[in-house]
Amino acid sequence: MKVTGEWLTRPATQAVFAALGGHRVLAVGGCVRNALMGRPVADVDMATDALPVQVVAAVEAAGLKAVPTGIDHGTVTVVSDGIPHEVTTFRRDVETDGRHAVVAYATDVAEDAARRDFTMNALYCTADGRVIDPLGGLSDLQVGRVRFVGDPAARIAEDHLRILRFFRFHAWYAADEIDAEGLAACAAGAEGLDKLSRERVGAEMRKLLSAADPAPVVAAMALAGILSRTLPGADPRALAPLVHLELGADPDWLRRLAALGGDGAESRLRLSRAEVRDLGALRNAIGSTDAPAVLGWRLGLRRGSDAMLARAALMAQALPSGWTAELSRGAAATFPVNAADLMPALQGPALGAKLAELTDRWLASDLRLTRQELLSGA
Repeated sequence: MKVTGEWLTRPATQAVFAALGGHRVLAVGGCVRNALMGRPVADVDMATDALPVQVVAAVEAAGLKAVPTGIDHGTVTVVSDGIPHEVTTFRRDVETDGRHAVVAYATDVAEDAARRDFTMNALYCTADGRVIDPLGGLSDLQVGRVRFVGDPAARIAEDHLRILRFFRFHAWYAADEIDAEGLAACAAGAEGLDKLSRERVGAEMRKLLSAADPAPVVAAMALAGILSRTLPGADPRALAPLVHLELGADPDWLRRLAALGGDGAESRLRLSRAEVRDLGALRNAIGSTDAPAVLGWRLGLRRGSDAMLARAALMAQALPSGWTAELSRGAAATFPVNAADLMPALQGPALGAKLAELTDRWLASDLRLTRQELLSGA
């Protein structure tokens, strides 16, 4: 079998293959997997039997740029025509602690494949697109099966992040039921999640919740005791109704996180300040009785829509008729009174208090009171 695509045939990538032509060099992992699935390829990773120093020497001799981004672990980023290609020497694991692995260089592609996480990621291809499948990953990919390479417990012991990656890959790539052996190994190794950095956990959860429909996988995580370790207090029951209500809207992981609930997501997933702000605003809006127009004014069209969808899913209610038009009305509205309208009669704290009072009245009117009506009662 062969793969092709602009990511492989473009001169920039072929130049990297050519520069390492004295060694065995193969594209590997996500680029091959996605090409076989007909999905976009974002990054090109390569594996080679050349040692890092040989990679650097060969590509620089060919006029390409070598950046030692992970040279201690065998990885050199080769920049060709401005495009980065991560080139890693074939490796085999020597020692692992669940977070970091001590590796030794290898010369055999089968050894390199054996240390990868899932069979669908242990797929390689040559410069002309010929697929090399040392572990039967192609058949798993064709039927949509996410399966650990070798013993699932051993793969998890090497890096406990693979527990979350197992669920994330199932959400993105699987067409089959979740692999029972892999699921059991994830449940048995769940304590290892506590060793992971919050940045790594947060990155995986963002990707998982961005899948087209993560609801079945998140439900499986809950049953396996993974969700409670990752996000204590989270309840997956609203996620499936939310995905149904989204009706083709772009998946938004923060909207779905708000519907999941849970304690301490801000720190456990290492959210940014902007994400903390948006999550807090969403949760407040979901718990409020604000009308759609008010939500549009408070949160804007996008986050107001998120709040309406998540609230309906959590309350198991239908969305109100005309809610999108009302959201738009609110998002476009401007509070009709300003400080100058109340001065000089009011100053300082008294002025602020009156503006807050008038704002509350305006919101309670569903944004319909006019400037004159508000000031006549001031």
